[in-house]
Amino acid sequence: MTPDPAADRTTESATHPATEPVTDRTAEPVAEPTAAGPTPLLVLDVVGLTPRLLDHMPHLRKLGRSGSRAPLGTVLPAVTCAAQSTFLTGTLPSEHGIVGNGWYFRELGDVLLWRQHNGLVSGDKLWDAARRAHPGYTVANICWWYAMGADTDITVTPRPVYYADGRKEPDCYTRPPALHDELTEKFGTFPLFHFWGPGADLVSSQWIIDATRHIMRTRHPDLTLCYLPHLDYDLQRFGPDDPRSLKAAADLDAALAPLLDDARAEGRTVVALSEYGITRVNRTVDINRALRRAGLLEVHTQDGMEYLDPMASRAFAVADHQIAHVYVRRPEDLDATRTALEGLPGIDLLLDDAGKKAHHLDHPRAGELVAVAEPDAWFTYYYWLDDARAPDFAQLVEIHRKPGYDPVELFMDPLDPYVKVKAATALARKKIGMRYRMAVVPLDPSPVRGSHGRLPASDDDGPLLICSTPRAVGDRVAATDVKQLLLRLAGLG
Repeated sequence: MTPDPAADRTTESATHPATEPVTDRTAEPVAEPTAAGPTPLLVLDVVGLTPRLLDHMPHLRKLGRSGSRAPLGTVLPAVTCAAQSTFLTGTLPSEHGIVGNGWYFRELGDVLLWRQHNGLVSGDKLWDAARRAHPGYTVANICWWYAMGADTDITVTPRPVYYADGRKEPDCYTRPPALHDELTEKFGTFPLFHFWGPGADLVSSQWIIDATRHIMRTRHPDLTLCYLPHLDYDLQRFGPDDPRSLKAAADLDAALAPLLDDARAEGRTVVALSEYGITRVNRTVDINRALRRAGLLEVHTQDGMEYLDPMASRAFAVADHQIAHVYVRRPEDLDATRTALEGLPGIDLLLDDAGKKAHHLDHPRAGELVAVAEPDAWFTYYYWLDDARAPDFAQLVEIHRKPGYDPVELFMDPLDPYVKVKAATALARKKIGMRYRMAVVPLDPSPVRGSHGRLPASDDDGPLLICSTPRAVGDRVAATDVKQLLLRLAGLG
C-alpha cells in the first residue's frame, strides 16, 4: 500500500499503514511431515526483483509459471536489513527493531550502518520455530544479513580483514571455521570489491551461487538461505529501465540456472523473493545540509575536514536511500526541526509519533521524525557545505564510517581526469602489501538513477515471491507471512 497522494505531504500521522495482515485464502497445504524429515528448501533473496524484471529472466519466470507467484508486501523502510528481519521473524520493525540498514546508537553517540550481529534482531527466528517442530533442523545462511552470531549451522558472510596498518583486504567469515579455507581454495577469496563499490558486478553473486551449490552438495542443509545482490548495482547506477539493468537481470538469471537445476535434482522446494523494487530517481534531498543551515546540526573540524558531531547536534538525519531517520536531541527542538524540513523539496512525508506507529516504525531506535522521500528523490548523507571541507572518507568506499548510506560509492569520479591512474596506483600499492587509499568516489550524487525505501506505487514495481510448488501462495503475500509460509512449505507449519 502506498501513501495517499492527496494527503498532507509533509506531516503524517496515524494514516496509511505500511503493511497490513494478508489472509491467504487461495493457497493450499503443500507439504506434510514425513518419516524422511522436512521438505528441504532453497530460499533465494534476489535483491531488486520485480515483475517487470522477471520478463527478462527466463529461468525464474519458468519457475513461477510451473509453480506459483504473488506480489510480496514489503515494509517501511523497504531496505535490506528491515525486510530480511521481517521475513525471518514474521514481525514488523516496531517489534524486531531493525528500523533500517543502520541507525543512531544513542548509547554510543555514533551512527552505525551495516552491523552484522544477529543479536540486534529481536524475536523468534525461522530456524527457532523449525527446530521446535523438528529437532535437529539444519540451516545454512549464505550472505543474508545479520548472519554473525545467529544460531544457524552454516554461515558465510562478507567480512574483510582489517590489518593493523589500516589496510582492508577481501575475505569472509564462516561457521564452521574450516569452511573458510574450503570455499577459498575452491572458489577463491570472497570478491569483496565486486560485492560493493565501483567494481560491483556479477562476480560476487557468482561466488555466492557457487558456494551455495557446494554447501548444498556437501552438507545437505534442510534450509538454505542465499542472498544475491547483483540487481542492486546497475539498477541504482542506471535506473530500472536502462538496457544495462535489463542485461543485469538476464545475466543473473543465467548464473542462477545451475543452482536451480541442483535444487530440482535434490528435491528442494525453491522460493525466490525480493525485499523491494528499485525505481527511477533524478534528484537528491540534502537533508543534513538543511538541518545545518537551520543551526541544528553541528560538526567538528580536524585537519581541515568536517565531521558530523551527533552528540552535540540538536538534530541530524541518518540517510538510508529514500528514508531518513531524524534524531532530535531535546523535545523542545522538535518544532524547529520540523520547520526546517517541512518545506524541503523532495520530502514527501514526515512521520511523527503517530505516523511512525501507523507504519510500524515506533521503536526506540527510530528517529524522533522519519522522513520519506518523494518517488523520484533520495536522501544524501552529506552535511558539509563546502566540498573542500568534506572528510577524506567521503571519496572512499567506506560503508562503516559514513553516517548514512552512499550509493555514489558505485561510481568513479567522472570529473577527476586522473581517477583511473589513482585507482591503478592504489591497486599496485595493495598488491605489494603497502597501505593505500582508493579515493575515487565522486562528491556529486547526480549520477544515481535508482533508489528504494518507499512503499511501492504498484505491484509491477514492487517485490514478489515465486515458489516452485503450484498453488503455494494466494493472491498476495505479506512480508510478515513469509516465515510461516516457509515453515508450511517445509512441512513444519
